Amino acid sequence: MANKSYILLISLIAAFGGLLFGFDIAIFSGTIPFIQPYYNLTEAELGWTGSSLYVGCIIGTLITGYCADRFGRKFPLIIASGIFMLSSVFMGWASSYSMLILWRIIAGIGVGAASMLSPLYIAEVSPAPIRGRMVSVNQLTVVIGILLAYFSNYLLADFENNWRWMFTSGAIPAVVFFVSVFLVPESPRWLINKKRIDDARVVLQKLNGSEREVEEEIRGIQTRMSNDVKGKLTDLIRPGITFIVMLGIAMAVFQQISGANAIFFYAPIIFEKAGMNVQDQLFQQIMIGAINLIFTLVAMQLVDKLGRKKLMLAGSSLMALWLLLVGICYYFNIFEGYILTFFVLAFIATYAATLAPVTWVLISEIFPSKIRGIAVSVATCSLWVACFALAYGFPVLIELLDAPQTFFLFSGICFIYFIILLKFAPETKGKTLEQFETEIIRH
Repeated sequence: MANKSYILLISLIAAFGGLLFGFDIAIFSGTIPFIQPYYNLTEAELGWTGSSLYVGCIIGTLITGYCADRFGRKFPLIIASGIFMLSSVFMGWASSYSMLILWRIIAGIGVGAASMLSPLYIAEVSPAPIRGRMVSVNQLTVVIGILLAYFSNYLLADFENNWRWMFTSGAIPAVVFFVSVFLVPESPRWLINKKRIDDARVVLQKLNGSEREVEEEIRGIQTRMSNDVKGKLTDLIRPGITFIVMLGIAMAVFQQISGANAIFFYAPIIFEKAGMNVQDQLFQQIMIGAINLIFTLVAMQLVDKLGRKKLMLAGSSLMALWLLLVGICYYFNIFEGYILTFFVLAFIATYAATLAPVTWVLISEIFPSKIRGIAVSVATCSLWVACFALAYGFPVLIELLDAPQTFFLFSGICFIYFIILLKFAPETKGKTLEQFETEIIRH
């Protein structure tokens, strides 16, 4: 019988990587009102400051797969936690703008590593009956990390050297992660892959308890590994496969360019355009983070009940509507009361309940088993490239086009995505991966 309390404990420790992932991508937004005048940044320089983190993310995703296969899951998690810890301090107390950028890129390597390592580790230590719930803990901690970053920004806004303390505050959860990750065991699947059967048996006994179940699990892992056939990049352009790979990449990219991350990263700019002061801007971010958390919990209940395609269609169409209404608010200067705030929060709620989690579910399900690993890597790398482009371009875009046109543009992007999903997106609800793979090959 599975030792659920122990599995939950080590999953929560690993999920700290997700929490710090969310914290690092969100903390920058609170520094914007202070760091831009401090360094006298242009809009393009502000965009580079925000997006430099995602250069590191791309590097992190490219090297982490090799490191995880070569050194296991635990050691790279320790390195990632160390990167989070050091980069938080050095970003906060960077002696120059160029050093700030350097440490933003280094921090991004930790973020990119955690985005792959934490869910991978949790999936490999969790028994099948509770694996879905355990992996969903990681997505939940990402959202909690975003909310904690917004709280940190709000509380530190009145401090001297406020933006420096905002960056530095990430070191507190990073230290907890760094100390705790030494307590987790190595992934039993990796140990078996490296022929360290006795070590894997010790770990599995802690996870499962029953000696008979442990031996069955070892034999099952060995059988699956003997049947595994690794895909190559050239397999992605085979007839019948290229389309589903391009669809996966499109889903990853549209999730990033839908406009949600522009709000997560640059909410102070958005609310400043509506005439709000700094304190109000940062409080609005807390509301955004809270709504994001609440509706992520809603999504975890809906995705297996309503189906993937229905949620994605509802999400993309409603997001197009909310962004259109936000653009109208800016166009006609409708800033009285809470109208603008309501539309922004409705947009974030829709995103959190649909595109944010369901994109990851579909990306993990739609690819045939032979190319699943490499296709997910390509889609994830595409996601970070799109994230970089958005983070870099949004401050410039909103300055060049002005706020109404920018939100009308994002609304149009969401509507185009709705059409693509309506015509091409598959429904994987209630189907095993093998059943869906057979359907792909048949079509």
